[in-house]
Amino acid sequence: MQISVLFSGGKDSSLSAIMLEPFFEVELVTCSFSLLPIEEVASETAEVLGFPHRMIKPEISVLEKAYEMIMQDGFPRNAINFIHKNVIEKLASDSDVTFIADGIRRDDRVPMLDIPEVRSIEDRFSVHYVCPLRGFGRAAVNELVKDHLIIEEGLSENVLKADYETELREIIGQNHGQGKIEEIFPRHVQSHVIGRRKSRTA
Repeated sequence: MQISVLFSGGKDSSLSAIMLEPFFEVELVTCSFSLLPIEEVASETAEVLGFPHRMIKPEISVLEKAYEMIMQDGFPRNAINFIHKNVIEKLASDSDVTFIADGIRRDDRVPMLDIPEVRSIEDRFSVHYVCPLRGFGRAAVNELVKDHLIIEEGLSENVLKADYETELREIIGQNHGQGKIEEIFPRHVQSHVIGRRKSRTA
């Protein structure tokens, strides 16, 4: 069976793919609105992980709506969740897709679908949505990462990743400048996977 794992090039989505590898044929799927060359970043990371990779390109109206939401709210949560839901629905509409996964952890707030949203997507599109890291906290994930991945970390403005935040930051910057990005997005550290290692316990 094949599973499509939503992929940003970060440690969570990469680790989810590795965890699913014994049970599925894993493909990595990245969303892009074509504002930045994130396809190259995601493709290079997928190659070092050893998984096939493809891009999906939702309608630009999804990003524009998310931009309106984030400017109205003044914080990113609802906008990122809106993009995530639309991306999952677009992927679920592919007749060749049956299983969809992402890298959501136990303590994540974004991106996140609530249970009714998950059930609605599964029922409407006849797919299965799974979160391999849903029971794992940040510390537990970091322990697994030590065994399986080589990563680089840095502040989000310095690490180019293929996640929703990257292009949201870009559209805000184009319209309002760097100051507005810093006002809306709290400073936080993100990861980018640069290699895969054999488990120390293997």
